[in-house]
Amino acid sequence: MNSNDDNNSSAPRLVIGTRGSDLALVQATATENILAAMFPDLQLVRNVIKTTGDRRTDVALSDVAKVEGIFDKGVFIKELEQALDSGDIDIAVHSLKDLPTTLDPRFSLAAVLTRAPVRDILVSRSPTSLTDLPASSRVGTSSVRRARQLEWLRPDLTIIDLRGNVPTRLRKLAEDATYDAILLAEAGLVRLDFLPEQPQGDSEPVAGMPGLYVRRLPEDEFYPAAGQGAIGLEIRAGDAPSRVFAESICHRPTWCRISAEREFLRLLDAGCHTPVGVYSSLCGNDLQLSARVFPESGGPPRIARVSGPADDAISLALTLYQSLT
Repeated sequence: MNSNDDNNSSAPRLVIGTRGSDLALVQATATENILAAMFPDLQLVRNVIKTTGDRRTDVALSDVAKVEGIFDKGVFIKELEQALDSGDIDIAVHSLKDLPTTLDPRFSLAAVLTRAPVRDILVSRSPTSLTDLPASSRVGTSSVRRARQLEWLRPDLTIIDLRGNVPTRLRKLAEDATYDAILLAEAGLVRLDFLPEQPQGDSEPVAGMPGLYVRRLPEDEFYPAAGQGAIGLEIRAGDAPSRVFAESICHRPTWCRISAEREFLRLLDAGCHTPVGVYSSLCGNDLQLSARVFPESGGPPRIARVSGPADDAISLALTLYQSLT
């Protein structure tokens, strides 16, 4: 983290709040480095906060909120928002897919950083694709979205709950015969240097994890989560100075894409544990949106694809919602 001399009392001070996982700390560091480069006199302070989702690794992720009796969309953000509300932090750094589509009026999503790759990946102990994974293989994931897509694409596979941060999940696959493969987000492995950003072939080794291989799953075959790969900066709604700092480092193409994806989820009234895949692509001023929505009662998904002007992203999300079949 970059910070200036605390004795310089005239310099503005900004407290960054983050979870304590390896990935969260990398994302906080990226945020701090960009802010420090743009505002050399800014004093940056980091506050690491343990959230409910980090603490309750003893139950399935989809059950944490029910066990804790809290809002079901906030298990990785509740304590960060409490710190914002109390003034203990000024900006909360999130994996955007953890952030609810509708925020408490006291808070605001002010900015996003440049998006990492959005795909999901299959990690296994031998080079293989999702199609070629042997029947009855046991695949670990904590994501309802990933589980439902897997059940739909490969109903012969067995899905097993998997908790923990990215390195922990990789170690569980490498050391625990319970799992034959696991599903993770590509962005996490890239940011933690387990994978290069650009693919190096169909099946790639995991750096530092001998015997593990990944296959990146194309977005149009295995739909990612809304906001996947994006880092979101949340502030107090009325905090004008923090908003200025956050908005100054916002990546506008990413903002356009995630605005459409999150608006689609809002229209669905869908949360972090709803089995919805949605992704976007931006080419010039043309924004393309695709969605795959699984009914809670089971069965095949509803699917829609639309395209339109990028400067009308919110309206395009409504068109996508109305186009579901």
